[in-house]
Amino acid sequence: MSELEDIVEHMRRFAWPDYLVFVLMLFLCIMIGVYFGFVQRKPNTESEYLMGGRTMLVFPIALSLIASFISGITLLGLPTEVYSFGIQYVYVALGVIAMGLVMGFIYLPVFHKLNITSTYEYLEIRFDKRLRMFGSVMFTIMNIGYLPIVIYVPALAFNQGAIQLPEAKGGLKAVVWTDVVQTFSMFGALVLVAVKGTIDLGGSDVVFRSAWETGRLERPNFDINPTTRHTLWSQLIGGFVYWLQTNAVSQNMIQRYLSLPSVKAGRRALWIFVFGVCLLMALCSYCGLLIYATYQNCDPLTTKLAKAKDQLLPLFVMDILGELPGLPGLFVAGVFSAALSSLSTCLNSMSAVILEDFVKPYVKKPLSPLAINWIMRSVVVGVGALCAALVFVVEKMGTVLQLTMSLEAITNGPLLGTFTLGILIPWVESRPRLKPPLFLHRAPLTGGIVGVLFMSWLSLKAQYAVATGAITYPHKQMSVEECSYEFDRSGLNATVTSSVAAEDIFPLFRVCYMWYTFLGAAVTILVSLACTLVYGRNDPKTVAPDLLAGFVRRYVYGGRRKKRVEAGATAMGKRLRRG
Repeated sequence: MSELEDIVEHMRRFAWPDYLVFVLMLFLCIMIGVYFGFVQRKPNTESEYLMGGRTMLVFPIALSLIASFISGITLLGLPTEVYSFGIQYVYVALGVIAMGLVMGFIYLPVFHKLNITSTYEYLEIRFDKRLRMFGSVMFTIMNIGYLPIVIYVPALAFNQGAIQLPEAKGGLKAVVWTDVVQTFSMFGALVLVAVKGTIDLGGSDVVFRSAWETGRLERPNFDINPTTRHTLWSQLIGGFVYWLQTNAVSQNMIQRYLSLPSVKAGRRALWIFVFGVCLLMALCSYCGLLIYATYQNCDPLTTKLAKAKDQLLPLFVMDILGELPGLPGLFVAGVFSAALSSLSTCLNSMSAVILEDFVKPYVKKPLSPLAINWIMRSVVVGVGALCAALVFVVEKMGTVLQLTMSLEAITNGPLLGTFTLGILIPWVESRPRLKPPLFLHRAPLTGGIVGVLFMSWLSLKAQYAVATGAITYPHKQMSVEECSYEFDRSGLNATVTSSVAAEDIFPLFRVCYMWYTFLGAAVTILVSLACTLVYGRNDPKTVAPDLLAGFVRRYVYGGRRKKRVEAGATAMGKRLRRG
C-alpha cells in the first residue's frame, strides 16, 4: 500500500464514539416520528397529516424551511465551489433577500387566502384541470430527479431507515420537529469545523489573507456577459428567480407556509428563513476558504487524496477532527441531517400532491380516512425506494451543486412562469375565444410545454458538454509544491484547465447555469403571451380577485374592489367544493 493510500485509509476510520454520536442522532429523528405517529393521539385527518392542522408555530416552521432547502448538496457543494472558484457564487444571497421581498407581498398572500393543500390546485382554479395536471407532473418529475442527488451526497444505506419512519407515521408535525433538530445539527457541525480549523491555522486573518492573495475573496464581477460562470447579475437576477420558484411556488416549501395560521405568520417565517439561509451560506463559504488556507500548498484534488471535489469537506473534517473522538461523528450526523430534512420535505409534499392531484380527481366516491392514510404512507415508502434505486445513476454524474441547479431548471422555470402568468397577468385567457390546435388548450399550457422542451434541450446539451470536457471553467490557483507525502505526478500537466468554452460549442450552451430558471420562466411567459394574442385576450374582471396579487387586483377592480372580491370569492369557493 502506498503512502497516499495509507493516509486515506487512516482518515476513513471512525472510532466507536463517532458511531455512537451518529446513531444517537438518527435514533432521535426516529423517536420524533414515533411520538407524533403513535404517542400523540390527535385526529389522524388529512389536514393534520399534511398541514399540521394549519396551526403550526412560526419558529419551528422557519427552521424546517431552512433544513428542508439546505441539503447535503449545499453543505458539501458550496465549500467545494468556494475552494475551487472563489466567493462569486455567494453573492446569490442578494437574490435570496430580493426573493423574500417579492414572495412575501405577491405570492404568499394569494396561496394563503385560498386555503389549499396542493399549490397546483391554484392552476385548476385559475385556468383548468390540464394546467393543474401539468404542474403536478412537472413537480413529480423534478422531485424524482432531485431526491436521488440528495440521498447520494451523504450515503445510501442510512437514509432509508431514518427518514421513512418519521415521515410515513408522523406527517408534517414529525417532519417539522425532526427538521428543528437537524437544523441545529447542521449549524453545530459547520461551527465546529470552522472554529477548530481556524484555531489550528492560527486565526481567521490567515484564512482571509490566503483567500485574498489567490483571488478567492473577491469583489462582485459586474461583467454583463451571460456566459461568464458567475457574475453579480447572474447571482442577483438568476439567483432571485431560482429561489423564487423554489420557495414561492414549489409544493415542497409553500406547504410549510400554508401550515401557519395567517399570512403575517408566514412572512415572519419567511424572513427567519432568509436570514438563516444567508448565515448558513456564509458558514459554508468560510469553510471553503478555510480548506484552501489549510491545503494551499498541497491540493488534495491534484494529489487524489480527495477522489472527487465533493469529498473535500469530509476529508478536511477527518483531517482536523479525526483525533477527537465523537466529533467526526457529529459532523457526519450534520451532513446526514441536511439530507434527511430535504428528503422528508419532498416525501411529505409528494404525498400531498399525489393524493390531491393524481388520486382524488379520479375517484368517484370520497375516500375514507383509513384509505387516505394508507395512500399517503404508501407514497412515502414507494417514492423513497424508487429514489434510492436511482442513486446509482447519480453516482456517475459528477459534482452536485451545478448539476442540481441545471437539471431542476428543466421544470422549475416553466412552473414559475405558469404561476406568474396566473397571479400577475389576468389578461392571459381562462377560456380561449378560438379553439387552439391539438392538445394546446390554454396559452399557459402551450407556454409551459414549450418551456419544458426548450429547457430540456438547453440543460441536457449543456450538461453533456460539461461532462465530456467540451466546456470547462478555470479554477483558482492551486499548488502541490509542499506536499509531505508521495503521489502520482504523471497527470499534473493534465490538471491545467482550459478556457471557458470551446469555440465550436453553440453559444446558448455556454450560458451560465444560474440563468436557466430565468430562461425557462421567460420562454413560458413570452410564448403564453404570444398565444394569448392569437387565441384571444381574457377580460381580467372575469378572474376571481383572490387569484391575483394585491396590486394587480387593485388595478383591475379599482373602487369596486370590495363587491368584486366578495363575488369572486364566492365563485371560487364553489369551484373548490366541486373539485
